[in-house]
Amino acid sequence: MSNLRAGLVGLGMMGRHHARVLASLPGVDFVGVSDPAGDAQGVAQGRTVVASVEELIALGIDYAMVAVPTIYHLEIGRQLAAAGIHAMVEKPLSHDTLTSKELTKAFSDAGLVGAVGHIERYNPSLQEARRRLEQIGSLYQVVTRRQGPFPARIADVGVVKDLATHDIDLTSWITGQPYASVSARTALRTGRVHEDLVAVVGTLADGTVTNHLVNWLSPLKERVTILTGEKGAFVADTLTADLTFYANGTVTSGWDEIAQFRGVSEGDVIRYAIAKHEPLRMEHEHFRDAVLGKHSDIVTMEQGLATVVVAEAIIESANTHSTVMIPRSS
Repeated sequence: MSNLRAGLVGLGMMGRHHARVLASLPGVDFVGVSDPAGDAQGVAQGRTVVASVEELIALGIDYAMVAVPTIYHLEIGRQLAAAGIHAMVEKPLSHDTLTSKELTKAFSDAGLVGAVGHIERYNPSLQEARRRLEQIGSLYQVVTRRQGPFPARIADVGVVKDLATHDIDLTSWITGQPYASVSARTALRTGRVHEDLVAVVGTLADGTVTNHLVNWLSPLKERVTILTGEKGAFVADTLTADLTFYANGTVTSGWDEIAQFRGVSEGDVIRYAIAKHEPLRMEHEHFRDAVLGKHSDIVTMEQGLATVVVAEAIIESANTHSTVMIPRSS
């Protein structure tokens, strides 16, 4: 069987990472790149570089990776879908709910595989936490902290759609639950038209409480997910891909003041030894397999749409200072 022919749209910061993975992906021939600015840094490594998506399609590609500013996702996605080209689009799926729905429909109607690059799903620490979720019993709360310096690559969206969409997606994916409501506050501190920080309190369909603190104003880079349940808590650090389990204590305390507390006490702490694969490579492997019709775990465009719906509800909540309910049909 011949290899799949893959193309890349966009040679920005993320595009360069995608090019590196595509160039070494088994079963795939990385044949060309489309970017109107060309390839001044030689990322394509001798492969064909064209200015338009039409020219990239003409190279006979089977699928494309789209890594361009979010505002262009619908336009490029339409072109690919009309040409019968499968595609994975960098997150978020599109810049708003309406265009996300249109993009999802375009690939669905054409019978094509469409996916969204929510890379955190492929982080080893989160995958292991999801696999072991029953270990903490009934889930009570999901807390995420995602902060760090401003990423110069971002121009067309704020911190909610750029960074918080990671946390929205991974929370629904790990728990298997959609969001029911969100309440949020945002702030603008850098003079941009989009928000620089957000604090979100949410509720999932099963009653699980979520809390997301996200900003790109901090010199401290942090990517932490905490899952708290009836039997203990998982702490996943997606920067180091470490997963630590904090068990509820079972040892009786002889200290009177502490003994009176009838809630949870400290128990054993275990940091798991897990295989640490590269998330981006695994993301591409799963999408390749989906295009081939094999069993795979991709973030579908329908799931990407659901994340955009929640992100827009967060922005609405912040703007109106109210709790926003998430439609179950979205």
